[in-house]
Amino acid sequence: MRILEGTAAARYARKLVQRGQRLEVLEPRVRRIISSVRQDGDRALRRYAERWDGLRVGQALRVSENKIRAALTSVPKEFRTALEEATANIRSFCEWQKPVECERVTRGRSLGQVVRPLTAVGCYVPGGRYPLPSTLLMTVIPAQVAGVKKICVASPRPAPATLAAAALLGVHEFYRVGGAHAIAAFAYGTKTIPQVDKIVGPGNLYVTTAKKLVAFDCAIDFLAGPTEGLILCDEGDPSFIASDLVAQAEHDPEALVLLITESRKLAQAVSRCAAKLALGNPIAEQSLRKHGAVLLAASRQQAIDWTNLIAPEHLTTTRENLPKIFNAGSIFVGDFSAQAAGDYGSGPNHVLPTGGAARFRGGLSVVDFLKVITVQELSRKGLQKMESSIIALAQAEGLLAHRKSIELRCGHA
Repeated sequence: MRILEGTAAARYARKLVQRGQRLEVLEPRVRRIISSVRQDGDRALRRYAERWDGLRVGQALRVSENKIRAALTSVPKEFRTALEEATANIRSFCEWQKPVECERVTRGRSLGQVVRPLTAVGCYVPGGRYPLPSTLLMTVIPAQVAGVKKICVASPRPAPATLAAAALLGVHEFYRVGGAHAIAAFAYGTKTIPQVDKIVGPGNLYVTTAKKLVAFDCAIDFLAGPTEGLILCDEGDPSFIASDLVAQAEHDPEALVLLITESRKLAQAVSRCAAKLALGNPIAEQSLRKHGAVLLAASRQQAIDWTNLIAPEHLTTTRENLPKIFNAGSIFVGDFSAQAAGDYGSGPNHVLPTGGAARFRGGLSVVDFLKVITVQELSRKGLQKMESSIIALAQAEGLLAHRKSIELRCGHA
């Protein structure tokens, strides 16, 4: 990992603000795939799945419930126990997150909100370089806690571990398709795959581009890019810090891993340790070489400013710094809060914003699967108390029918 300081470090931090993915190059090709699925449905879906997803000729697009259940009995007992523990932690956290319904009465107005789940969601689980049963847990469980009735999962070449996770959660609709064609099927529906209200979950560039293109027709969570891990501290065990950076680096050769510190001694120790820990892990080595860096800050405030500017997906820092952090997907506090714990099931979600999107939203949560709908009931006296102000505003906007609807009710028409 290179060590940058002074102007070079500041310039690099500013450069990272513009690190969003370049999806424009793929858009024409992905648009054709989406159009084909919209027009030809299952026929196009099968053609793409046989070409890219390992679907065999004659094999069903949907995984049978018997096969899903069988996967759970085929995995090692320790893995099933791990799934159960992670599931319990994630489910509990989602229950804590869930917004509540409320109602308040004031001056002739009864005001409140009701909370309603989405009707149908599509959860995308990557199936490429690594099987990711943890992503199935992170996308399906918050939807279940929200009360979504129809939860569909799509994943290319689903591994037994991923199917086992689906079985444990009681997932019935699992489709062995991936890429842009899976996103198109969720967004617009085919004979086999139902149309959903929202698509969630990370994926490759084709998946991300497809989510971008269907976003006006079907809600999405966000456009997730390569993994990001940032550590903000001036002291600590260099092996702990380096291990978190290498752990995030092994996700993707394009992963971004950073240490921001005022300590030159710590910077040098972490850089050396990361290189040793990454040996023999070609993806991590490539990521550290391309995007790994230590930024030496001149002050704590500068270090915090750079962190908020970069808005990382994963951020590890101290409790002392926590009140000053405003932009991060998920925050890990202290030496023993390994980022990998969050990846696998300490409770909070691991589907997190990247590319600076943490400036305006946090990670996936139960709230993503809910609608908070406002409710208001006014008495005649309550409306009369507001009559003059409503009429003045309607008059200023030139909306005379609005004014009339109030005057009629207040007996002044």
